[in-house]
Amino acid sequence: MGKVSIKDIAKAAGVSHPTVSRALRDSPLVNMHTKTRIKDLAREMGYCPDARARSLVTGRSYTVGVVVTTIADPFVAEVVQGIESTAHDNGYTVILSSSNSEPEREIAAVEMLRVKRVDGVIVTSSRIGALYLEHLERIGVPVVLINNHNEQSGHYTYTVTVDNRHGSYLATKYLIQIGHCRIAYITGPADHSSDADRMAGYRQALRKNSIPYDPTLVVPGDGRPTGGTRALRTLIEMRQPPSAVFCYNDMTAIGVLRAAQEANISIPGDLAVVGFDDIPFASFVYPPLTTIIQPKQEMGRLAMEMTLKLTEAEDPAKLSLTDIMVEGELVVREST
Repeated sequence: MGKVSIKDIAKAAGVSHPTVSRALRDSPLVNMHTKTRIKDLAREMGYCPDARARSLVTGRSYTVGVVVTTIADPFVAEVVQGIESTAHDNGYTVILSSSNSEPEREIAAVEMLRVKRVDGVIVTSSRIGALYLEHLERIGVPVVLINNHNEQSGHYTYTVTVDNRHGSYLATKYLIQIGHCRIAYITGPADHSSDADRMAGYRQALRKNSIPYDPTLVVPGDGRPTGGTRALRTLIEMRQPPSAVFCYNDMTAIGVLRAAQEANISIPGDLAVVGFDDIPFASFVYPPLTTIIQPKQEMGRLAMEMTLKLTEAEDPAKLSLTDIMVEGELVVREST
């Protein structure tokens, strides 16, 4: 028996082959009863879609490229999970590329994806949004940035971000409410817009509670546990060490917890610690970490849904899409 085609399914179902094609793509133009009947028939007849033929007909590859800073970051892993599940549900595949937080490698990755003729690109926690917007516009496919501001939004480039300023404001305000007034901030990677916003929220909470901003309490980190470890060593050597520390992310906070243990500093007795992200490890470290929850899988889903709207539109410039911002939520655990 030869390969089953859409025309074979159409003949068996008594409908036109465009109707079968729409039903298999979950088009809203086909009613649910007909759609279910056609999908059941396709399954029974052993229909297997030909991706190359589909691409020739539509001019699309049904592939989306995803550029991440590093696959070792648990935050990134959950975002990608949201992207992949949504892509799969809509008949798309995902090509994953890691940039190691280097702008040149990010651009090279985006170029590679363009050569592979992907229909859209999603970039997480990127530096390229602001620095290379013109380059992104030139590659000619929609680009959605996750957790990166796009100061000069174009026809192709959109963002899905968490409200970093609000999240860090909540974290710092909470530390003030439980009695801390000497609160340090360990920064993230330099030049990341999310770090600038988290710093702004930290300063806003201090200002609203009449606590003077002390620049010596802002210590550089790099978003990794090693950065948190180094930063805590700097903080505890101060003449007047902080009683609390707000960290750029949970990975930084985990490094702080480790360094505190080595230095016999009690958490939270001597030092309260708050992170940002709520990665899976956050509730399993000791003590469990107070942090700001980012809806990571939802952000991945929203980014993929936005990419689908852009790729399937005849003219993306005419879509009434806007950048998406979601709010984080404070979860209090034993580290404070």
